[in-house]
Amino acid sequence: MFSPEQENISTTASTKVPVKYGELIVLGYNGSLPNGDRGRRKSRFALCKRPKSNGVKPSTVHIACSPQAAKAISNKDQHSISYTLSRVQTVVVEYNQDSNKDMFQIGRSTESPIDFVVTDTVAGSQSNADTQSVQSTISRFACRIMCQRTPPYTARIYAAGFDSSKNIFLGEKAAKWKTPDGQMDGLTTNGVLVMHPQNGFTQDSKPGVWREISVCGNVFTLRETRSAQQRGKMVEAESQELVDGSLIDLCGATLLWRTAEGLSRTPTLKHLEALRQEINAARPQCPVGFNTLAFPSMRRKDTPDEKQPWVYLQCGHVHGFHNWGHQREEREGREGRQRECPMCRAKGPYVPLWLGCEAAFYVDAAPPTHAFSPCGHVCSEKTAGFWSQIPLPHGTHTFHAACPFCAQQLSGEQGFVRLIFQGPLD
Repeated sequence: MFSPEQENISTTASTKVPVKYGELIVLGYNGSLPNGDRGRRKSRFALCKRPKSNGVKPSTVHIACSPQAAKAISNKDQHSISYTLSRVQTVVVEYNQDSNKDMFQIGRSTESPIDFVVTDTVAGSQSNADTQSVQSTISRFACRIMCQRTPPYTARIYAAGFDSSKNIFLGEKAAKWKTPDGQMDGLTTNGVLVMHPQNGFTQDSKPGVWREISVCGNVFTLRETRSAQQRGKMVEAESQELVDGSLIDLCGATLLWRTAEGLSRTPTLKHLEALRQEINAARPQCPVGFNTLAFPSMRRKDTPDEKQPWVYLQCGHVHGFHNWGHQREEREGREGRQRECPMCRAKGPYVPLWLGCEAAFYVDAAPPTHAFSPCGHVCSEKTAGFWSQIPLPHGTHTFHAACPFCAQQLSGEQGFVRLIFQGPLD
């Protein structure tokens, strides 16, 4: 039993710091959105225990409703999912309150039921202006996550979110079916894909297999293409339970799920800043100009300054910016710009280096010694190795590895290069 003093301590502690279930971080952003984080639109979102639960669970199933009857049920002040089977038949599943769960909704809509507003990630874009022209493929009410309010605070993901009228509508064209136990289930147009890494989100992480999650949280193999009518096969041995490092793809943006426990083992921004200062304190030099190089502060992460380190991606030799060694050659009828490294004569792209500032993407706290190719984002060797192996969904049926800090598709044999710094000569 608690003594009254202990009880006071526990409630005071809990009122000061709500329990954090975990965080969702959007891949392709280096610590914040290009024009800054605003309100529910930001690059990372913390899921914390709510003062009052808002979870729901399925209850009454109304079969063989006419559209009018379905509308009447949907209009009641409670959550429901409608499955339109034909013009004359709709199945409506009512949902009741679940006091042991907190619900969080993610999607493109800015309506109030959406807790985390996510828009399409455009690879390498530096400002929101670059992203506005894209026709979005992300659903307005893309998915929902249910977190258990008591330890171990399990988080489970479901396709589709409830709209302002507390409804989810699966129209005639959406893939839907009756399960063996008489329940309804379905898939959203472009689907919600999830991949759980093997060995968690650690130095030993390996890619898992991408699966599709249904509206009721069942797990399926992928459809032939993103919005095909035919669902994949059900994978009964796998779960919709999120683990540290699970990736959630909403067809236009990919989110990384980090548990509160996983984040406690992740390097902090303070740690990354200390590593930056350590590199700069070693006074690396440009082997051509002999000038000292320095990584700019983490706040300045889009315009190169004069001390910025640059790298030849073919070999990894780090220089300051200089105009030496331009190579212009005809390639596939196009003129390709190549640079020749003054140290080893290797020819290839020559790009500025940027520190990866989103700590949640790091699988360890080791120094930033490797750079992704072709973007030049710098992180630890294990982190570069992990992301270079992860096939991220792209478009409707392709996958490729990408830099987590800017979403650019990786190039070259490995997708990253070891950096070779020259120390000071004195």
